[in-house]
Amino acid sequence: MAILILLFTLFWFAVFTKELFFWLWLWQLKEYHMGRFRAHFEAQKFRKIISSFWRLKFPKFTKKIILISFSSILLEILMLFYLSFFLVIVLTILFFPVFILSFQTLTVIWRKIIIEKAKKKRNRFKDLLVIGITGSYGKTSTKEFLATILSEKFRVLKTKEHQNSEVGISQCILNDLKPEHEIFICEMGAYNRGGIKLLCDITKPKIGILTGINEQHMATFGSQENIIKAKYELIESLPAQGLAVFNGNNKYCRRLYSRPANPKKFIYSTFSTAVENVLLDIWAKNIKTEKESVAFRIFSKDGESADFRINILGKHSILNILGAVAVAKELGMRFGEITKACEKIEPWQGGIQIKKGINGLNVIDATYSANLNGVISHLEYLKIWPGKKVIVMPCLIELGRASKEVHKRIGQKVAEVCDLAIITTKDRFKEIKEGAGDKAFFIENPKDIFEKIKNFLGGDLSSEALAKEDVVLLESRVPNQLIKQLLQ
Repeated sequence: MAILILLFTLFWFAVFTKELFFWLWLWQLKEYHMGRFRAHFEAQKFRKIISSFWRLKFPKFTKKIILISFSSILLEILMLFYLSFFLVIVLTILFFPVFILSFQTLTVIWRKIIIEKAKKKRNRFKDLLVIGITGSYGKTSTKEFLATILSEKFRVLKTKEHQNSEVGISQCILNDLKPEHEIFICEMGAYNRGGIKLLCDITKPKIGILTGINEQHMATFGSQENIIKAKYELIESLPAQGLAVFNGNNKYCRRLYSRPANPKKFIYSTFSTAVENVLLDIWAKNIKTEKESVAFRIFSKDGESADFRINILGKHSILNILGAVAVAKELGMRFGEITKACEKIEPWQGGIQIKKGINGLNVIDATYSANLNGVISHLEYLKIWPGKKVIVMPCLIELGRASKEVHKRIGQKVAEVCDLAIITTKDRFKEIKEGAGDKAFFIENPKDIFEKIKNFLGGDLSSEALAKEDVVLLESRVPNQLIKQLLQ
């Protein structure tokens, strides 16, 4: 009997550890944000949540995760000593997520300490020029392009990958900001109104770039209007002698550009010299898109112009280049210097790159992040490829009431461009299917996805000639196992 009890206890401890890692992974994935956590459960069906639970998930083992894990295991052991085994099981299943969330109080205190330290350090750098970049899409690419260009002339610090929250930015200031830095380029993300203002209070930007606005994170913002107001907090935080830069291709940015504002304003576009009777400051013409580069000519309203050829994928990337060029020009760089700097830009900085897969298969890696504009732009880029076109992607998340319409639009674009679409989650597969028709399939298992692609593209993918013009677009979070199979 003692052996049976021991074995059952060990079994339960294994199940408990699995549950612990699942909830820690999920909370960490949602950045301990209650709105994002709630949106996850609103979007996922109960079956899907249970299915996710039974897959082994590992959080990133930060100090916070280690502390919560140790405390949780200790609590579980204490309960086993003082409570009945049945009661321990019930309490663990029902209240475990709440216990993990209780650590949020300590997190809030720690967060305030980190932010205050970062503010004090930032205030000591009187001559530091801070450039804030926000938007629903295009933030990271614009940051990367701008950092590459400005590094030709200035000593530049930029926020790291996925470091766009108040804690991430504060840690960047505390750990990486040095006296030799002249410019700090800061990517700013938020999930609620007031979030961008908080980041501006920490960093005190003088220049702000608004890269574009769409429905991304509507589930946490509540409405499109709240998203617009939140993004505009960057512009409202700029000093009177600052500079606000807007994407003229985006209707919401054009609306915000037309508002009276103290800082000087720039607007850029690929639409010609004017948009809706608004004269542009920077624009691109003569655009030629190739598989591995884009070529175009940039004009400015002061009469300067130059030809550019940059190793980035897709016409959509030109907009982010224009935003970076507008700021570089304001800081005294001539087009000659800027074109030279752009030669150093690498494809990954645009958030999408070509990788060679099995037997020369072209795999387009766009797994960094996903939003409506990104998906549509990447599908538009696929038109260049003459062979069979396949997209693999999950449904987009945190779109709130815009979700149905967004996924219908994606489905319609898939029908226009692709030969096969494999959707890895079921949340809005119905809406994608409405637009894409018989081209869309719901497949979760990575092995089954690989087999579907393999059979569709020609059996065993053994012919390199066959694979040379075919292309598979991996959009957003797709299974790592599938990526490994395609790139082996």
